[in-house]
Amino acid sequence: MKASALRVVPVSSAADLDAFIRLPYRLHKDEETWVPPLLMERRDLLNPKKNPFLRRANVQHWIARRGDSAVGRISASIDPLVDAVRGPGEGHFGMVEAEDDPDVFAALFDTAENWLREQGAVTSIGPFNLSINEEIGVLVDGRDEPPMLMMGHDEPFVADRITEQGYDKVRDVFAYVWEVGSEMPSTLRAFQKRPLPKGVTVRPINMKEYKKEVRILVDIFNDAWSENWGFIPFTDEEVEAMATQLRPLIIPKLVWFVEVDGVPAAFMVCLPNVNEAIADLDGKLLPFGWAKLLWRLKVKGLKSARVPLTGVRKKYLKNMLGPMLVGTLMHHLFREATALGMEKVEVSWILEENMPMRRLAKKMGTRYYKTYRMFQKSLT
Repeated sequence: MKASALRVVPVSSAADLDAFIRLPYRLHKDEETWVPPLLMERRDLLNPKKNPFLRRANVQHWIARRGDSAVGRISASIDPLVDAVRGPGEGHFGMVEAEDDPDVFAALFDTAENWLREQGAVTSIGPFNLSINEEIGVLVDGRDEPPMLMMGHDEPFVADRITEQGYDKVRDVFAYVWEVGSEMPSTLRAFQKRPLPKGVTVRPINMKEYKKEVRILVDIFNDAWSENWGFIPFTDEEVEAMATQLRPLIIPKLVWFVEVDGVPAAFMVCLPNVNEAIADLDGKLLPFGWAKLLWRLKVKGLKSARVPLTGVRKKYLKNMLGPMLVGTLMHHLFREATALGMEKVEVSWILEENMPMRRLAKKMGTRYYKTYRMFQKSLT
Protein backbone atom coordinates (compact mmCIF):
# COMPACT_ATOMS: atom_id res chain seq x y z
CA MET A 1 0.00 0.00 0.00
CA LYS A 2 1.34 3.43 -0.97
CA ALA A 3 2.16 5.64 2.02
CA SER A 4 0.12 8.82 2.33
CA ALA A 5 1.89 11.99 1.27
CA LEU A 6 3.23 14.24 4.03
CA ARG A 7 1.70 17.69 4.15
CA VAL A 8 2.03 20.60 6.56
CA VAL A 9 -1.13 22.65 7.09
CA PRO A 10 -1.78 25.78 9.17
CA VAL A 11 -4.00 25.48 12.22
CA SER A 12 -7.16 27.18 11.01
CA SER A 13 -10.06 25.54 12.86
CA ALA A 14 -11.06 24.32 16.31
CA ALA A 15 -10.48 20.75 15.13
CA ASP A 16 -6.97 21.63 13.95
CA LEU A 17 -6.18 23.29 17.28
CA ASP A 18 -7.46 20.25 19.17
CA ALA A 19 -5.22 17.98 17.08
CA PHE A 20 -2.28 20.34 17.65
CA ILE A 21 -2.82 20.22 21.42
CA ARG A 22 -3.39 16.47 21.64
CA LEU A 23 -0.46 15.27 19.53
CA PRO A 24 2.08 15.12 22.40
CA TYR A 25 -0.28 12.88 24.40
CA ARG A 26 0.03 10.22 21.70
CA LEU A 27 3.75 10.67 21.09
CA HIS A 28 4.71 10.44 24.78
CA LYS A 29 2.07 8.00 26.04
CA ASP A 30 4.58 5.23 26.78
CA GLU A 31 7.13 7.45 28.53
CA GLU A 32 7.23 6.98 32.29
CA THR A 33 8.83 10.36 32.95
CA TRP A 34 6.54 12.48 30.74
CA VAL A 35 3.77 14.32 32.60
CA PRO A 36 0.62 14.95 30.52
CA PRO A 37 -0.28 18.61 31.02
CA LEU A 38 -3.90 19.46 31.71
CA LEU A 39 -5.75 19.87 28.42
CA MET A 40 -7.54 22.87 29.92
CA GLU A 41 -4.22 24.57 30.65
CA ARG A 42 -2.90 23.86 27.12
CA ARG A 43 -6.06 25.35 25.61
CA ASP A 44 -5.66 28.46 27.76
CA LEU A 45 -2.03 28.80 26.65
CA LEU A 46 -3.14 28.89 23.00
CA ASN A 47 -6.20 31.08 23.58
CA PRO A 48 -5.69 34.80 22.81
CA LYS A 49 -8.36 35.66 25.37
CA LYS A 50 -6.28 33.98 28.09
CA ASN A 51 -2.71 34.54 26.88
CA PRO A 52 -1.71 38.21 26.29
CA PHE A 53 1.31 37.11 24.23
CA LEU A 54 -1.03 35.90 21.49
CA ARG A 55 -2.69 39.31 21.35
CA ARG A 56 0.65 41.09 21.05
CA ALA A 57 2.65 38.82 18.76
CA ASN A 58 2.07 37.49 15.25
CA VAL A 59 1.86 33.73 15.81
CA GLN A 60 1.15 30.83 13.46
CA HIS A 61 0.81 27.11 14.24
CA TRP A 62 1.09 24.18 11.81
CA ILE A 63 0.36 20.46 11.86
CA ALA A 64 2.18 17.86 9.77
CA ARG A 65 -0.21 15.16 8.56
CA ARG A 66 -0.02 11.85 6.78
CA GLY A 67 -3.51 11.01 5.67
CA ASP A 68 -5.76 11.81 8.61
CA SER A 69 -3.02 11.33 11.22
CA ALA A 70 -1.14 14.20 12.86
CA VAL A 71 2.56 13.30 12.93
CA GLY A 72 4.15 16.61 13.92
CA ARG A 73 3.59 20.22 14.88
CA ILE A 74 5.43 23.55 15.14
CA SER A 75 4.72 27.23 15.80
CA ALA A 76 6.47 30.42 14.70
CA SER A 77 6.16 33.97 15.97
CA ILE A 78 7.25 37.54 15.49
CA ASP A 79 7.06 39.59 18.67
CA PRO A 80 7.02 43.40 18.31
CA LEU A 81 8.43 43.67 21.83
CA VAL A 82 11.50 41.71 20.69
CA ASP A 83 11.86 44.19 17.82
CA ALA A 84 11.64 47.09 20.28
CA VAL A 85 14.23 45.62 22.69
CA ARG A 86 16.73 44.07 20.26
CA GLY A 87 15.85 45.43 16.83
CA PRO A 88 13.94 43.85 13.94
CA GLY A 89 14.74 40.56 12.26
CA GLU A 90 14.49 38.03 15.11
CA GLY A 91 11.89 35.30 14.63
CA HIS A 92 11.06 32.46 17.02
CA PHE A 93 9.94 28.86 16.65
CA GLY A 94 8.46 26.56 19.28
CA MET A 95 5.87 23.97 20.29
CA VAL A 96 7.93 21.35 18.43
CA GLU A 97 6.59 17.80 18.67
CA ALA A 98 6.94 15.09 16.03
CA GLU A 99 7.50 11.45 15.31
CA ASP A 100 11.14 10.47 14.90
CA ASP A 101 11.14 11.07 11.16
CA PRO A 102 13.67 13.40 9.47
CA ASP A 103 11.18 14.16 6.69
CA VAL A 104 8.60 15.41 9.19
CA PHE A 105 11.08 17.70 10.95
CA ALA A 106 12.38 19.01 7.63
CA ALA A 107 8.86 19.81 6.39
CA LEU A 108 7.87 21.50 9.65
CA PHE A 109 10.94 23.70 9.88
CA ASP A 110 10.90 24.55 6.18
CA THR A 111 7.31 25.76 6.54
CA ALA A 112 7.98 27.76 9.71
CA GLU A 113 11.16 29.33 8.34
CA ASN A 114 9.50 30.38 5.08
CA TRP A 115 6.75 32.05 7.10
CA LEU A 116 9.31 33.83 9.29
CA ARG A 117 11.12 35.11 6.18
CA GLU A 118 7.83 36.46 4.84
CA GLN A 119 7.46 38.41 8.11
CA GLY A 120 10.93 39.92 7.66
CA ALA A 121 12.90 37.66 10.02
CA VAL A 122 16.59 37.03 9.28
CA THR A 123 17.19 34.74 12.26
CA SER A 124 15.18 31.87 13.77
CA ILE A 125 15.69 31.13 17.48
CA GLY A 126 13.94 28.63 19.74
CA PRO A 127 12.17 26.74 20.96
CA PHE A 128 10.00 29.21 22.83
CA ASN A 129 6.64 27.81 24.01
CA LEU A 130 5.52 30.51 23.32
CA SER A 131 7.83 33.21 24.76
CA ILE A 132 10.97 33.34 26.87
CA ASN A 133 8.75 33.96 29.90
CA GLU A 134 7.05 30.55 29.42
CA GLU A 135 8.60 27.14 28.58
CA ILE A 136 11.85 27.28 26.63
CA GLY A 137 14.47 24.94 25.22
CA VAL A 138 14.84 21.28 24.30
CA LEU A 139 15.68 18.88 27.11
CA VAL A 140 19.10 17.40 26.26
CA ASP A 141 20.13 16.01 29.66
CA GLY A 142 18.12 14.79 32.64
CA ARG A 143 15.32 12.77 31.04
CA ASP A 144 15.39 10.22 33.87
CA GLU A 145 13.39 12.51 36.18
CA PRO A 146 9.94 13.99 35.40
CA PRO A 147 9.70 17.68 34.52
CA MET A 148 8.42 20.12 37.09
CA LEU A 149 5.86 22.87 36.71
CA MET A 150 6.30 24.90 33.47
CA MET A 151 9.34 22.88 32.33
CA GLY A 152 9.46 20.82 29.15
CA HIS A 153 10.28 17.19 28.42
CA ASP A 154 11.48 15.97 25.02
CA GLU A 155 12.31 12.72 23.28
CA PRO A 156 16.09 12.15 23.00
CA PHE A 157 16.08 12.55 19.19
CA VAL A 158 14.55 16.06 19.10
CA ALA A 159 17.80 18.02 19.54
CA ASP A 160 19.50 16.00 16.79
CA ARG A 161 16.59 16.52 14.40
CA ILE A 162 16.70 20.29 14.99
CA THR A 163 20.46 20.32 14.40
CA GLU A 164 19.88 18.50 11.10
CA GLN A 165 17.84 21.50 9.94
CA GLY A 166 20.96 23.70 10.12
CA TYR A 167 20.53 25.00 13.67
CA ASP A 168 23.38 25.55 16.13
CA LYS A 169 23.28 25.79 19.88
CA VAL A 170 22.90 29.38 21.01
CA ARG A 171 22.43 28.87 24.77
CA ASP A 172 22.02 26.16 27.37
CA VAL A 173 19.98 26.78 30.50
CA PHE A 174 20.32 24.62 33.60
CA ALA A 175 17.99 23.31 36.26
CA TYR A 176 19.18 22.49 39.78
CA VAL A 177 17.40 20.57 42.50
CA TRP A 178 17.48 20.91 46.28
CA GLU A 179 16.90 18.01 48.63
CA VAL A 180 15.08 20.32 51.03
CA GLY A 181 13.77 17.63 53.34
CA SER A 182 17.33 16.80 54.41
CA GLU A 183 19.61 18.67 56.77
CA MET A 184 20.05 22.34 55.92
CA PRO A 185 23.41 22.94 54.18
CA SER A 186 26.00 24.63 56.40
CA THR A 187 26.12 27.69 54.13
CA LEU A 188 22.43 28.26 54.70
CA ARG A 189 22.66 27.56 58.42
CA ALA A 190 25.08 30.46 58.64
CA PHE A 191 22.26 32.80 57.63
CA GLN A 192 20.30 31.53 60.64
CA LYS A 193 22.96 32.83 63.00
CA ARG A 194 24.20 35.89 61.15
CA PRO A 195 22.28 39.12 61.84
CA LEU A 196 21.07 40.94 58.77
CA PRO A 197 22.89 44.18 57.90
CA LYS A 198 21.29 47.37 59.13
CA GLY A 199 18.30 48.34 57.02
CA VAL A 200 17.80 44.86 55.51
CA THR A 201 14.53 43.07 56.30
CA VAL A 202 12.89 39.87 55.03
CA ARG A 203 9.16 39.29 54.69
CA PRO A 204 6.73 36.89 53.00
CA ILE A 205 4.29 38.06 50.36
CA ASN A 206 1.32 40.04 51.66
CA MET A 207 -1.73 38.34 50.12
CA LYS A 208 -3.98 41.23 51.21
CA GLU A 209 -2.02 43.39 48.76
CA TYR A 210 -1.54 40.61 46.22
CA LYS A 211 -1.75 42.56 42.95
CA LYS A 212 0.52 45.28 44.31
CA GLU A 213 3.00 42.62 45.43
CA VAL A 214 3.01 41.05 41.96
CA ARG A 215 3.74 44.44 40.40
CA ILE A 216 6.66 44.91 42.81
CA LEU A 217 7.95 41.45 41.97
CA VAL A 218 7.79 42.10 38.22
CA ASP A 219 9.47 45.50 38.60
CA ILE A 220 12.42 43.82 40.35
CA PHE A 221 12.47 41.02 37.76
CA ASN A 222 12.49 43.40 34.79
CA ASP A 223 15.39 45.31 36.33
CA ALA A 224 17.34 42.23 37.43
CA TRP A 225 17.10 40.38 34.11
CA SER A 226 17.33 43.34 31.72
CA GLU A 227 20.90 42.59 30.58
CA ASN A 228 20.49 38.80 30.32
CA TRP A 229 20.37 36.89 27.05
CA GLY A 230 16.91 36.78 25.47
CA PHE A 231 15.33 39.09 28.05
CA ILE A 232 11.90 40.50 27.25
CA PRO A 233 10.11 42.49 29.99
CA PHE A 234 6.72 41.48 31.27
CA THR A 235 4.03 43.81 29.95
CA ASP A 236 1.19 45.17 32.08
CA GLU A 237 -1.22 42.71 30.43
CA GLU A 238 1.09 39.79 31.16
CA VAL A 239 1.46 40.92 34.78
CA GLU A 240 -2.33 40.90 35.19
CA ALA A 241 -2.64 37.47 33.58
CA MET A 242 0.23 36.07 35.65
CA ALA A 243 -1.30 37.39 38.87
CA THR A 244 -4.56 35.63 38.06
CA GLN A 245 -2.94 32.36 36.98
CA LEU A 246 -0.53 32.08 39.90
CA ARG A 247 -2.80 33.09 42.76
CA PRO A 248 -4.33 29.60 43.33
CA LEU A 249 -0.80 28.18 43.59
CA ILE A 250 0.68 30.74 45.96
CA ILE A 251 1.73 29.47 49.38
CA PRO A 252 2.62 32.71 51.24
CA LYS A 253 5.52 31.16 53.15
CA LEU A 254 7.15 30.15 49.85
CA VAL A 255 7.23 33.66 48.37
CA TRP A 256 9.73 36.03 49.97
CA PHE A 257 10.95 39.60 49.55
CA VAL A 258 14.08 41.27 50.91
CA GLU A 259 13.91 45.01 51.45
CA VAL A 260 16.80 47.44 51.84
CA ASP A 261 15.90 50.57 53.78
CA GLY A 262 12.22 49.80 53.23
CA VAL A 263 12.55 49.41 49.43
CA PRO A 264 12.01 45.93 47.85
CA ALA A 265 15.40 44.80 46.54
CA ALA A 266 15.03 41.07 45.80
CA PHE A 267 12.43 38.31 45.71
CA MET A 268 12.05 34.57 45.30
CA VAL A 269 8.88 32.76 44.21
CA CYS A 270 8.48 29.04 44.87
CA LEU A 271 5.39 27.24 43.56
CA PRO A 272 4.13 23.76 44.40
CA ASN A 273 4.94 21.35 41.59
CA VAL A 274 1.48 20.75 40.14
CA ASN A 275 2.99 18.17 37.76
CA GLU A 276 3.31 15.88 40.77
CA ALA A 277 -0.45 16.12 41.34
CA ILE A 278 -1.57 15.65 37.72
CA ALA A 279 0.89 12.99 36.52
CA ASP A 280 -1.74 10.21 36.38
CA LEU A 281 -4.74 12.28 35.22
CA ASP A 282 -3.90 11.97 31.49
CA GLY A 283 -4.64 15.66 31.05
CA LYS A 284 -8.26 15.32 32.13
CA LEU A 285 -10.08 16.80 35.13
CA LEU A 286 -13.35 14.96 34.47
CA PRO A 287 -14.99 12.93 35.82
CA PHE A 288 -12.82 12.57 38.96
CA GLY A 289 -9.67 14.56 38.20
CA TRP A 290 -10.84 17.66 40.08
CA ALA A 291 -11.33 15.65 43.27
CA LYS A 292 -7.91 14.00 42.97
CA LEU A 293 -6.18 17.28 42.21
CA LEU A 294 -7.78 19.18 45.09
CA TRP A 295 -7.09 16.35 47.54
CA ARG A 296 -3.44 16.17 46.52
CA LEU A 297 -3.00 19.93 46.68
CA LYS A 298 -4.98 20.69 49.83
CA VAL A 299 -5.01 17.52 51.92
CA LYS A 300 -2.17 15.24 51.01
CA GLY A 301 0.21 18.04 50.09
CA LEU A 302 2.94 17.91 47.46
CA LYS A 303 6.51 16.81 48.03
CA SER A 304 8.09 18.95 45.33
CA ALA A 305 8.13 22.56 44.18
CA ARG A 306 9.90 24.86 41.73
CA VAL A 307 11.44 28.33 41.89
CA PRO A 308 10.44 29.81 38.50
CA LEU A 309 11.01 33.46 39.37
CA THR A 310 13.74 35.19 41.31
CA GLY A 311 15.56 38.48 41.00
CA VAL A 312 17.90 40.95 42.65
CA ARG A 313 18.04 44.58 41.57
CA LYS A 314 21.11 45.20 39.42
CA LYS A 315 22.62 47.78 41.73
CA TYR A 316 23.14 45.10 44.39
CA LEU A 317 24.59 42.42 42.10
CA LYS A 318 28.06 43.92 41.85
CA ASN A 319 28.77 44.11 45.57
CA MET A 320 28.64 41.72 48.53
CA LEU A 321 25.03 42.61 49.29
CA GLY A 322 23.79 40.73 46.20
CA PRO A 323 24.86 37.19 47.27
CA MET A 324 23.70 37.98 50.82
CA LEU A 325 20.22 38.87 49.57
CA VAL A 326 19.95 35.65 47.54
CA GLY A 327 21.33 33.55 50.39
CA THR A 328 18.83 35.07 52.80
CA LEU A 329 15.95 34.24 50.47
CA MET A 330 17.21 30.69 49.96
CA HIS A 331 17.58 30.16 53.69
CA HIS A 332 13.97 31.17 54.32
CA LEU A 333 12.73 29.09 51.41
CA PHE A 334 14.64 25.96 52.49
CA ARG A 335 13.32 26.30 56.04
CA GLU A 336 9.68 26.83 55.06
CA ALA A 337 9.61 24.18 52.30
CA THR A 338 11.01 21.65 54.76
CA ALA A 339 8.41 22.67 57.37
CA LEU A 340 5.68 22.04 54.76
CA GLY A 341 6.93 18.48 54.28
CA MET A 342 8.49 19.02 50.88
CA GLU A 343 11.44 16.96 49.74
CA LYS A 344 12.61 18.58 46.51
CA VAL A 345 12.71 22.11 45.13
CA GLU A 346 13.88 22.82 41.60
CA VAL A 347 15.75 26.08 40.99
CA SER A 348 15.43 26.89 37.29
CA TRP A 349 16.32 28.04 34.87
CA ILE A 350 19.85 29.49 35.09
CA LEU A 351 21.78 30.64 32.01
CA GLU A 352 24.99 28.74 31.33
CA GLU A 353 27.06 31.97 31.42
CA ASN A 354 25.59 33.06 34.76
CA MET A 355 28.52 31.66 36.72
CA PRO A 356 27.89 33.70 39.89
CA MET A 357 24.39 32.22 40.23
CA ARG A 358 25.56 28.71 39.28
CA ARG A 359 28.33 28.85 41.90
CA LEU A 360 25.94 30.24 44.48
CA ALA A 361 23.36 27.51 43.74
CA LYS A 362 26.00 24.83 44.30
CA LYS A 363 27.25 26.55 47.44
CA MET A 364 23.69 26.60 48.81
CA GLY A 365 23.41 22.81 48.47
CA THR A 366 21.64 22.29 45.14
CA ARG A 367 22.73 19.78 42.52
CA TYR A 368 22.64 20.15 38.75
CA TYR A 369 20.17 17.76 37.10
CA LYS A 370 18.80 19.03 33.77
CA THR A 371 19.93 20.96 30.68
CA TYR A 372 17.65 22.65 28.17
CA ARG A 373 19.12 23.85 24.85
CA MET A 374 18.21 26.81 22.66
CA PHE A 375 19.02 26.81 18.94
CA GLN A 376 19.58 29.49 16.31
CA LYS A 377 19.78 29.60 12.50
CA SER A 378 20.37 32.37 9.98
CA LEU A 379 17.49 32.66 7.50
CA THR A 380 19.48 34.66 4.94
